[in-house]
Parts: sequence; C-alpha cells; structure tokens
Amino acid sequence: MNAPATHQRLFVAVIAIVVLLGAFWAWDEVDRRVEGAWQGAGDWWGKRATQLHYGNEVDFWANEFDLPPSYLLALIQLESGGRMPAGKRFESHVFKRLKAVRDGQRDRYEQITAEDLAGAGDEALRNLATSWGPFQLMGYKCIQLEVQLRDIRGKDAVKEGVKWINETYGDVLREERYRDAFHIHNTGKPFPQSGPPTTFHPDYVERGMAYMRKFAQDASQ
Repeated sequence: MNAPATHQRLFVAVIAIVVLLGAFWAWDEVDRRVEGAWQGAGDWWGKRATQLHYGNEVDFWANEFDLPPSYLLALIQLESGGRMPAGKRFESHVFKRLKAVRDGQRDRYEQITAEDLAGAGDEALRNLATSWGPFQLMGYKCIQLEVQLRDIRGKDAVKEGVKWINETYGDVLREERYRDAFHIHNTGKPFPQSGPPTTFHPDYVERGMAYMRKFAQDASQ
C-alpha cells in the first residue's frame, strides 16, 4: 500500500469522525432544548423563548393580579423552558392517588374528593394527573379553578395559571417571599426553615431565583 493512499484514507477517517462528533453535539443540543432542560448555555435560549412567547401576556396578567412579572417569567422558564406549546408531564404517583380517591380507597387528595371525580374514567384521571401549560399546572387544579381542563392547557393557560398562583400563594409573592413561592409551586409547602429543600430537583429554587433576577434586571434597563 502506497503512502499517499494511506494518508488520504486517514484524512477521510478523521474528517468523518469530526463530522459525526459535530452531528452528535448538535443533536444533543436540540434534544436538550426541545425537552426543556434549559441548563448551562441553554439558559440563554430558555430566557429568550420565555420572553418572546409569554412576555406580553405575563405582563398583562401580572398587572391584573398584582404579582411580580419577573417571578412569573422565571417560573415559566424553570417549568417549561419557554417552549410553545409548553409540553406536558404525566405524574404516575398522582394518577394512583386520584384513582384511589375516585374508587373510595382514599378520602381526598389535597382538596380533591370522590365527588369531584365522580364518573371520571382512567383516561380522564391521566389528564388530571398530567401537568400542562407554561407553568406546568397539574390537570386536577382545574377543579379548584372551576374551569375546564382545556383552559389550563390551551390559549388561556397563562391567565388560568396566574389566577391559580394568585389564589394559592399570591400573598407570599406580594410579601416578596420568593424562595417560599418557588418551593410552594413545586411542593405545596414553603421553603423549609431547616434542612435542604424538598423540591424534585435540589437546585429548583436557586435556579428560579437566578432566573428571576435576570428578568428583573432586564425590566429595569
């Protein structure tokens, strides 16, 4: 085998490896952003998408309910990466608990009783056990809001999400207890007075606070 041919094959092999590595990196970036895992360099894209897709609507409803828009925008970036449509997440443990309430094996789940779930089939319960919209509001929250499920996952998702936030922990936000607010949204309880946070992701609150500072900084410029 002559040397030029060997060198040529080696060069082609190196180029092919570089192309494959580049394609893998590009796919990983796209997949990471489509799935909403806006971490590291992806934070810039998540923030931009949140402001582009939801900024004007958030400003309107934040003003209507006297809530800080920077918190609402940070929450959207944290929960759905600013995507539109926002996507959904099925929570199997919530489904099991709602099913137990419907079937009389459990008195209630949060404020949900068997009366609220009367006549609901398993598919309906799956939808109630799925989080929807830019705030990733659990489907069963529509019962508390006295609206249809489509209202928290469709064109009124921001409005109904802000309404739920206002009813659930709006006073916490107006008192500027933002760490408590993020923790309540994710767990239903304020930030622990001692010990680590109990959020699904340990850095959920701190990431939310960082996002909020960036949106607040933009608004002040």
